Amino acid sequence: MVATTAPRVVVVARPTEYSALVARHGTRDQARFFLATRGRSIDEVEARHSRQHDALATVSAAIPVEWRRASVARGDLDRFLFDSSDIVITVGQSGLVANVAKYLSGQPVIGISPDPARDGAVLAPHAAEDTAALLHEVATGSAPLRARTMVEARLDDGQRVLALNEIFVGHASHQSARYLIRRGDASEHQSSSGVVVTTGTGATGWGRSISLERGAPLDLAPDAPRLCYYVREAWPSPTFGTALTQGLLEVGDGLEVVSELDEGGVIFGDGIESDRLVLGWGMTVRLGIAPEKLRLLER
Repeated sequence: MVATTAPRVVVVARPTEYSALVARHGTRDQARFFLATRGRSIDEVEARHSRQHDALATVSAAIPVEWRRASVARGDLDRFLFDSSDIVITVGQSGLVANVAKYLSGQPVIGISPDPARDGAVLAPHAAEDTAALLHEVATGSAPLRARTMVEARLDDGQRVLALNEIFVGHASHQSARYLIRRGDASEHQSSSGVVVTTGTGATGWGRSISLERGAPLDLAPDAPRLCYYVREAWPSPTFGTALTQGLLEVGDGLEVVSELDEGGVIFGDGIESDRLVLGWGMTVRLGIAPEKLRLLER
């Protein structure tokens, strides 16, 4: 990406466990006492807080003084307006990259981990000390950016959810959900614990746990133009079928789910249940490959 004006670097972070504990209990000492009553020490969460603080300071210092900059907390992402020329830096674990991905439209992302050796962060493998060099690579167009496939769910009223790892369709409580599922010319009524549609990135998370439980390892590259869907715990009965319980979705393919739930039907992505769509009776959601891709700096 070669910019004609000074780029804007947007740094995305989330509050640390330590900050949340102090906010909840009022003071450090009260937070320490709370943890001690449960056999835990505040030292570990305080150390992680310090590493996060140091990483953010290092990243900030690495941004050229003539460049524009902004910062946004994870909880404010849905209210932040990204510019098409932004360079996005996440400072935290891999999940933060997934959190920000659905709000982007092709902006390059650099995932920084406060402790990459310990975290083993797949999406955030870079150290804060490398920020200056990584920003230079992105700004000059020499960065190795990988386009990771994303998944979308689109309701028949136009509402949409986008996710990097996976999308869940089912009941909010994960209890039995009733619906009609359609893939191509095949369809059946099902009752299950919900439908999960995963990308290659998500194949190392929820999708992996489902595939291993079924004894069928999921081989799906993060940039592969395909998805995999799983129906969780489909219940066989004279009314409900179990034929359409998993499969690959290629470019142009779509999986449709028509809700038969009186209440509690939801759609959410990447485990963020608070950011969800309501799937009411008779509503149809179509799941497939999203036109957007996450452009992530990788080695």
